[in-house]
Amino acid sequence: MTQVLWISTLLLLLALLLGLWRIWAGPGRADRMLAAQLFGTTGVGLLLLLAELMQQPALRDVALVLALLAIMATVAFVARTQPADHHSEQDHDAD
Repeated sequence: MTQVLWISTLLLLLALLLGLWRIWAGPGRADRMLAAQLFGTTGVGLLLLLAELMQQPALRDVALVLALLAIMATVAFVARTQPADHHSEQDHDAD
């Protein structure tokens, strides 16, 4: 079972390297953001595997924090890239 976990860890590291290449070569901001999200989700999986392999429960806490940071990065990216709407629904209801 330990061998399977180590092979999974190596595959996740390979996915991180591919994501790094995508960030470097990505044609647009959205591609780069998706690669950064890959870093977040793959990093969580990697940390969970390492927590099990190394018997370090604190790595699970680090994985949880990384997952929360990935969510915040996505929210910030979407908020920054969406066009600003100057009129809210309340303004339209008042008319």
